[in-house]
Amino acid sequence: MGKMIIFSIFWWLTGSPFVALIIILLLLYVLDLRFVRLLPDITKPYRRWRRLSLLKNQIRLNPHDTSAKLEAARLLMEKRQYADALSYLEGITTVMQDSPEYVCDKGICYLKLGRMEEGQQLIEQALKANPRVKYGEPYLRLAEAYSKQQQLEKALASLEELAMMNMSSCEVYFKLGDMYTELHQKEKAKQAYREAVEVYRGLPSYKRRQERRWALMAWIKSKL
Repeated sequence: MGKMIIFSIFWWLTGSPFVALIIILLLLYVLDLRFVRLLPDITKPYRRWRRLSLLKNQIRLNPHDTSAKLEAARLLMEKRQYADALSYLEGITTVMQDSPEYVCDKGICYLKLGRMEEGQQLIEQALKANPRVKYGEPYLRLAEAYSKQQQLEKALASLEELAMMNMSSCEVYFKLGDMYTELHQKEKAKQAYREAVEVYRGLPSYKRRQERRWALMAWIKSKL
């Protein structure tokens, strides 16, 4: 009833039901971005493209800018342009080779480009230096790689390592649940989804906004 009243008000104000519907959908989208974050941020690709353009200009002016190259590589990884990302990462190997985060990023690029053995070696190197590097993401990437190679025991072992870490990231537990689902481990998948919800409940308010989307999706999947 309330939705119909709001729709009727906007219809009366605009004189068009279609315009009223568009306004309501835009409002719902803005509210979702502000409080829930279930829907994708349609402005993110533009902001990422703009930032990447600025970084590329910065690198052209200063070819030795390590931090700019690292940030550019990570933005390209978000775009799944792993070959381009790897070119930036390989350009800063001498400076960053002792950083577990850097080694992990490079390993992920190798995995995504089909260079499995090199990627696995680098990720294992990063995990040996810091088992909690990148909040557990390397374990997920290794599990994905092993799964593609039909090495299910190794895939499950990577997931078990991640599960024992007690990560404070809803996103990691959600993705962990998805990996268990792919490996037909339904009970473990549901447990991972429930864990994501529990983690969310224990987060401080400033962190909840970032994790709300993953917690909500995990709650939905835990009920299926």
